[in-house]
Amino acid sequence: MARALVVLICAVLAVAAAWAITLLHGHLSFAAGGISVDTSTPVALTVLAVLFVALYIVVRLLGVLLRLPRGWRAWRRGRYRAQGDAAVTRALVALAAGDGGAARAEAARARKLLGDTAQTLLLSAEAARLAEREPEAEVAFRTLAARKDAAFLGLRGLFRLAMARQDFPAAAKLASEAEAARPGGSWLRAERARLAVRTGDWSGALALADSNAPKAALATAAANASTDPGAAMKLAQVAWRADPGLTPAALAYATRLRAAGKERRALAVIRQSWARAPHPDLAAFALHPPGGPAAGSRPAGGPPIGGPPGGDAQGSNVQGSNAQGSTGQGSNALQQYQAAQRLTGANPEHVESRLLLARTALTAGLTGEARRQAEAALAAGLDQRRLWLLLAEIEGDSDGGRQALQHALVAEADPIWRCTACHATQATWQPVCPACGSVGGLR
Repeated sequence: MARALVVLICAVLAVAAAWAITLLHGHLSFAAGGISVDTSTPVALTVLAVLFVALYIVVRLLGVLLRLPRGWRAWRRGRYRAQGDAAVTRALVALAAGDGGAARAEAARARKLLGDTAQTLLLSAEAARLAEREPEAEVAFRTLAARKDAAFLGLRGLFRLAMARQDFPAAAKLASEAEAARPGGSWLRAERARLAVRTGDWSGALALADSNAPKAALATAAANASTDPGAAMKLAQVAWRADPGLTPAALAYATRLRAAGKERRALAVIRQSWARAPHPDLAAFALHPPGGPAAGSRPAGGPPIGGPPGGDAQGSNVQGSNAQGSTGQGSNALQQYQAAQRLTGANPEHVESRLLLARTALTAGLTGEARRQAEAALAAGLDQRRLWLLLAEIEGDSDGGRQALQHALVAEADPIWRCTACHATQATWQPVCPACGSVGGLR
């Protein structure tokens, strides 16, 4: 309704203007050379209006013609942009689906339509990496790294390629360049920590570890690898305080305390760790002070204090008479039993405490006490080969000893280091699981 009203008003004004022009009087004369024009004023005004409209149309047409090439280029760029954006989308979908071939094709189409932008270069590199075309991916990542606005993306991709082919020196150099390009990135910090673990730089891995990292395992490995006694002591202390129940951490700290002449403090560390998580290796350390038998030796004919009984345990019968065969050995065995009592005092009900007391009591000739402790471990639910072999050794050649040996054949396996991530078993503790690479997973 409003539009119709506007048109009506414009028409009325046009008619009024035409009517006013027709009412004008007078003549207009114009002469140029041999040409002269003489007409009335209304006609002259009408001709001038027509000429103005024609000139306006001509100027507009010339403007359109002049802008036509630029408009064509803009239309073509818009068309390429739309097609390139569609190719980028298809490349992303192919990458998400794991289709390396399709991703490479779409990424190449996007680069042709959009040029070598940061987005198209990254797509091309990731598509080539997915398609296992490492040289092609490396070229794209290097081109990306040469751009100031996307250098970190290129360095990140090159770092991942170096890590994949285990070129750790190149990876370390790329990590430094990436840190300079974008300092403080959380992803880069985590990758640098992983690189430090892979290269055995335990101090570096500990320095880069976040709050969720197994710092006890890293600090223990760093202490064991350090050649500086003072630094090793500090690292071992960090490890033990981070996880007092980790036996290697406790042993690393206690060993350095003992080497520094701080025997009482070393034994206190072992006792605190035993109270949290008893382990035969802790007993081996505590029961063999400096100047005594070496850790893991066979005191008074028995198997190693720190571990399960050996395979020849079933053939030995260490009774009181055997322990008293040598005054020196008997005295030492009794001292070890007393040391075992002190060690297990904070956690006497644990099966490891009972096994340790049973072993040392048997070695000291206290057969009754050894039997009591072994039977208490059995009553607590322990059904392992080492316990039945110990019972067989206690009972000797009696029917009870022969029955214990039969039980040992079908008993559960003795404890061993096991990865909490992949459940692979290892003979000794290591900071990193050799099977799956998890840090601090061996328990």
